Amino acid sequence: MSQAHPEIELLSPAGGFEQLKAALRFGADAVYLAGPRLGMRARATNFTDEQLSRAVACAHARGVSVHVTLNTLMYDTDIDEICGYLEFLDSVGVDALIVCDLGTIELARIHAPHIDIHISTQASVTNAATALAYARMGARRIVLAREMTLEQIGELHRRVGDEVELEAFCHGALCMAVSGRCLLSSALVGPDRSANCGGCTQPCRWKWTLVEETRPDQPMPIEASDGASFILSANDLCMLEHIDELAEAGVSSLKIEGRNKGAYYVACVTNAYRHVLDGEDASVWMAEVEATSHRPFSEGFFFGKPTQNPGHAEYARDRLLVAVVESCQKVGDAWEWEVTCRNRASRGSVLTVLSPKVPVRQMTLGQIFKFIEDEDGPRFEEVEGLSTNMCRYRMAAPFKAGQGDMVCL
Repeated sequence: MSQAHPEIELLSPAGGFEQLKAALRFGADAVYLAGPRLGMRARATNFTDEQLSRAVACAHARGVSVHVTLNTLMYDTDIDEICGYLEFLDSVGVDALIVCDLGTIELARIHAPHIDIHISTQASVTNAATALAYARMGARRIVLAREMTLEQIGELHRRVGDEVELEAFCHGALCMAVSGRCLLSSALVGPDRSANCGGCTQPCRWKWTLVEETRPDQPMPIEASDGASFILSANDLCMLEHIDELAEAGVSSLKIEGRNKGAYYVACVTNAYRHVLDGEDASVWMAEVEATSHRPFSEGFFFGKPTQNPGHAEYARDRLLVAVVESCQKVGDAWEWEVTCRNRASRGSVLTVLSPKVPVRQMTLGQIFKFIEDEDGPRFEEVEGLSTNMCRYRMAAPFKAGQGDMVCL
């Protein structure tokens, strides 16, 4: 059984509104997100100004703080437009800015004086002197370089004391470049797809071959796994079973990577870390994070020997999101859920239901009624299973569920 750690913040990704709602429902203390530009995940849905204002209001209504990423490389054209954006973020009540550019830090202090400054992992902070220097510039928190060991984090924490908070990634994709600062994407694809400006094409995940200079027409595969090589593709990080060690090292915020991930991923991983932070056995919840899409898990650099072991191309994926619960009502001795379909599932399928604050539950898919609207008017008709994406269905269920619960196959 793990210890409970109420002092540690759980920080979840929100690449769009659906992911935001999942993070809020399944136990995040804080979320991080971005506007259309200047965040490190340009391919995420991200938030317009109007959406971001609504996101802050929605999160604050649940007691959850909002961190906005402004951590790409900043050119003069970016700086020219950032002052107005900082003033907007300050006006809507954003709680923290995740930044790494010195000019942006200075401008944030002037144009967003009510927002905390967090130094991005892109800054690769690995020592107390640098952490304290950023603190003197106004930073409240350091998002630590991913290459640090637990021992190094503990020593940094000893030296900075309560002067600055420490945040560390605990789960998600890793990069073979130092804290994600990679030139490979821009070199191979072009400057518009720079990893340092949020447009990474992930060439480290591509299948590579070796070509000898005098025989360019004879590519030679570098075989490492199943006849293919993915020599730069790092494994994913998972520290679910090591939260006690992260707490002992002085980490005050655990960050889940994944702003390009879907709502089910955000819900499942947030839910698992929430339960373990609340003192539940990590081994029970490991099965849940194993069911999400992921590369083989590792412990990154935390224990002194990098375990990213490249050589794997495919995600493992044991579970498919088939529906999201919209409402629930009691019908006799059973329950009836109205759901929005996401993927197919036939009658008789064994489904897994993910709900916050309770163990994962299973049920067999029984009676299903599909919402139909045609010349005969709107109605629900019995069908043999879930099939039409984003269509409404009603289904019989043996237990109560809440709006936003996720039904998986």
